[in-house]
Amino acid sequence: MLKSMTGFSKLDLRENGYIVSVELKSLNGRYLEVNCRVPRALSFREIEIRDIIKTSCPRGSVTININVEKDVVEKSEEIFNLDVAKSYLAAMTKLKKELKMKDIITFENVLQFANNFVAKETNDDSEEEWKVIRRTIKEALKSLDKMKAKEGQNIYKDLTSRLKKIAMAVEKIETLSKGRVPAEREKMRQKVAQLFELDEIDEHRIQMEILVLANKLDISEECVRLKSHLKFFNDAFKINDPVGQKLNFLLQEMNREINTIGSKSDDAEISQVVISVKEEIERIREQVQNIE
Repeated sequence: MLKSMTGFSKLDLRENGYIVSVELKSLNGRYLEVNCRVPRALSFREIEIRDIIKTSCPRGSVTININVEKDVVEKSEEIFNLDVAKSYLAAMTKLKKELKMKDIITFENVLQFANNFVAKETNDDSEEEWKVIRRTIKEALKSLDKMKAKEGQNIYKDLTSRLKKIAMAVEKIETLSKGRVPAEREKMRQKVAQLFELDEIDEHRIQMEILVLANKLDISEECVRLKSHLKFFNDAFKINDPVGQKLNFLLQEMNREINTIGSKSDDAEISQVVISVKEEIERIREQVQNIE
């Protein structure tokens, strides 16, 4: 099954006192490149995050944004250390008396020191947070994979349509090539007749002309190989593993064969068919660049 490398997913998960938001964006790329945008406190988890992404994204440029917040409703007691807050209030009250200040100490004044009395996370808290983050990442990757698979189906429909056009074009080239044999034979007969009229018969020249003619008329091998590449291309759609790189290689071989056919044929009608095949191959190449 084909999968696109382009996709987007966003997932928010509220669990065990944490609110985790994960945003994933994937673009096409030759190799896997992961760009992590995470809070500073999670920077040491980047290797683990990349390993999780590798299990789902073998290729492409993937950007992951992670945001983590404490659930104030469920974790209010863990967020605020009330004893420390009270000590700050007492210190501020004492300082007010010593400085003979008339200002009233408000709740907002105490909140200004919130960063100073946030309770430190224990190792258990850190592990619990990571469990929620890891689960959110995996769920977001599942959503991303579904989107990539859906886009892959659209690419598959387009590719199969174009491959059928190429197969029909190859059949036409073979038919036109066989029809050229009588005409080319007549051309050769006329050339030989002209040489006899001039009484200047160059045996070497005749042999060279015959070889050139035989080479131009014989494009059967190229057509057979092109058909074989088309078959392998269609067979690759049935593989569950990533096939983007394999399809790129097959396209190179298909392009080589059609170029050889074009260089051998001096027939205008065959040349037009060759051009149409090259156009289809180029359109397929653009699509394949986005296949995982």
